[in-house]
Amino acid sequence: MRRRKRFNLRTRPEDDNSDPINLTPLIDMVFILLIFFLVTTSFIRESSVAVRRPHADTAQSQANADLVVTISADEQIWLNDSAVDIRLLRASIEAQNPAGGGRSAIILADQMTSTGLLVKVMDQLRQAGFENISVAASSGDS
Repeated sequence: MRRRKRFNLRTRPEDDNSDPINLTPLIDMVFILLIFFLVTTSFIRESSVAVRRPHADTAQSQANADLVVTISADEQIWLNDSAVDIRLLRASIEAQNPAGGGRSAIILADQMTSTGLLVKVMDQLRQAGFENISVAASSGDS
């Protein structure tokens, strides 16, 4: 019996002109791009509580802070999206951020918040070891 020629063409390696596709460089590039985007991404900490910040013509943007405390219009204090009583604020801050001094904090206070509560929150932050405390304000144009 005679062999068919077309089957022999497929099985002989010397007649195969196609190269196999090597996926290793493609996978390497995907991982390099993934690492690049993870390293260069900046994560912005924002409060989930709606706050109308007071306007200030001299408002300046500040670099990332170690802690964000929010005071809503109904004078509730929020620390990392959970309501905290003013008497437990310092203990909550120290439990979440046990690092040393020289840290910075931002207070997001509603424009209707009383000054007395704002000063109490600032006092609790200073007692917890925060030295650089800022009150967030929006620029005068908005």
